[in-house]
Amino acid sequence: MIKKFLRIVASVLLMLLMAVVTQAQSVKEIKSQPEKYIWGEGKGTTLKRADNDALTSLISQISTTVESEYEENFSQMQTDGGEVKYAEKINDIVRTYSNATLHNTQRLVLNNEPDAHVFRYIKRADVQKVFESRAQKIRDFTKNAVEAKENGCIADALRNNYWALCLLKSHPKSNELEFMEEDGTTVKLMSYLPEEIRTIFTDLSFKIKDIQDYENERRIILDIDFNGKDISNLEYSYWDGQDWGNIVSARNGEGFVEFYGDDAKTKEVLRIKVEYIFENQSRVDDELEKVMEQIDHQVFRKSYFDIRLPLQQKDEAHAGAESFESTEEMMDHIVEQKFEGVRVVKNDEDLNTRMLKVLKAVDDHDFGSVQDLFTPEGFDMYQKLMNYGNARIINLDESKFLANGDALMYRPVRMSFNFRNNNRQFVEDVAFHFNKDRKIESLAFTLSKPAVESLLNNNAWPAHNRIVLINFLEHFKTAYALKRLDYIESIFADDALIITGHVVKTRQGIENKYKNHKIVRYNRQTKAQYIRNLKYSFDSKEFINIQFEESEVRKGGTGGNVYGVKIKQNYFSSNYGDTGYLFLMVDLNDSTMPVIHVRTWQPDKTNDNSIYRLSDF
Repeated sequence: MIKKFLRIVASVLLMLLMAVVTQAQSVKEIKSQPEKYIWGEGKGTTLKRADNDALTSLISQISTTVESEYEENFSQMQTDGGEVKYAEKINDIVRTYSNATLHNTQRLVLNNEPDAHVFRYIKRADVQKVFESRAQKIRDFTKNAVEAKENGCIADALRNNYWALCLLKSHPKSNELEFMEEDGTTVKLMSYLPEEIRTIFTDLSFKIKDIQDYENERRIILDIDFNGKDISNLEYSYWDGQDWGNIVSARNGEGFVEFYGDDAKTKEVLRIKVEYIFENQSRVDDELEKVMEQIDHQVFRKSYFDIRLPLQQKDEAHAGAESFESTEEMMDHIVEQKFEGVRVVKNDEDLNTRMLKVLKAVDDHDFGSVQDLFTPEGFDMYQKLMNYGNARIINLDESKFLANGDALMYRPVRMSFNFRNNNRQFVEDVAFHFNKDRKIESLAFTLSKPAVESLLNNNAWPAHNRIVLINFLEHFKTAYALKRLDYIESIFADDALIITGHVVKTRQGIENKYKNHKIVRYNRQTKAQYIRNLKYSFDSKEFINIQFEESEVRKGGTGGNVYGVKIKQNYFSSNYGDTGYLFLMVDLNDSTMPVIHVRTWQPDKTNDNSIYRLSDF
């Protein structure tokens, strides 16, 4: 028995020795072929330190290899301290690739901890593959910008174009990379991207819509158009006389600015700076974030807009609830709008009086005075929403009462929400929903105009179901903003299929269906896991804001009123943000209690321009 044991030990030792010898020979062979391989090695007390050291060495060698290709990009770069050291700058740029693609280089562990020794190498022929991965990401951003511009999502168009430009400047063949437009025309990205950004600024238009004066405060309401149409979204800041203010997220063609103090009503010029860098949001992509730290940002002078303000102050009150001295005057502001299956309610004195009180309470921040006009759950939502970023009414120009059977709502009330701790302000349209006793039972942030229109214009299924879906999606996104875990838990089936995703780092060998886009980890979760993780996420965020843009709905062939909803989602929070595509399989067989059976998320469409759909389930 002992002899047998010794023979086994000897065999194992021999195999280990042979492996070390083979590995040593492999390293020796690689080092002897510099024309074929680029390599680096590192040592440390841990494998991680040794590996990082090896990567640093490898990056330095790659930088030397591609230095001539970067020459046109970086030879003229300057910093505050004088001329950039050329080799160091290229090394810093190449290092931005290290956290993703360069981790896929080959690794040999020559010695384990505590005297770790790691060897990294890559074939010279494979170096360009590293850069092709970034080239594809540049083209993806550019394509996303084209789609966003067509939908009037100007914030998304500017962000994607500028991020593509930043990544382009980090590519050794930046002057050669091309992009094919929809008409088949091929353009050089280095000239196309900055010109496209300038064109977007040129086609933007800001006009003064209204001026609302308070004591020591002036609020200016803006009409924002792109090529003569309302923008779906836009982000900007404005000069308050001393500094640039909070970022304002405008939507549906309307934005605002606010001035405070004794001189609030004496300003003659409003200066606006449209956001296009979106540096805080770049953290969702590790490579992009590192690139933006290394490159010199390009300044677009056309991103600044000067708007002449009226010299004469407006003495009248603002166009919010206080401007209505009677319910008749309030109804004069109602604008007809075609909602198939819905009728506009006019000349209802009781409803008008109730809504007028609620809106005045918003302006006065006296929420308790109207508690009797709400159900208990409705009043809880009202308080949460009014305290969601210090809510203020912007205008009621399009507000109206709409009835759909027994259901009654008042929409849209355009409001602003201010999060000073995070330098953010949002514009949102709010809907108030009444029960049969004419008490407000819920509130919701409305969908964007394009999203509503795409749902309403689908004549393939009943108008009633379209309205139910709109209301459901609006309450769905509002529940995340107000962190209503109880509601979210109630709308998911107990056996729901829930697939969540988030941007992650990855190692060699991990593959997924969306390999040509951002690397995303997909997790299938049970309902209990999803709710538990959601609670943790809610607790870590000051605010959450979700915007739904383009949407597509399909009715299932079996199972009665089951619908597949594909919708583009822009997610903002105090510590995270992303853009992606949400798919929901919603059961409307009981229209009073919709149920979600499937919920998936993905960052981009696949190569065949598709996302999850009903047929996948």
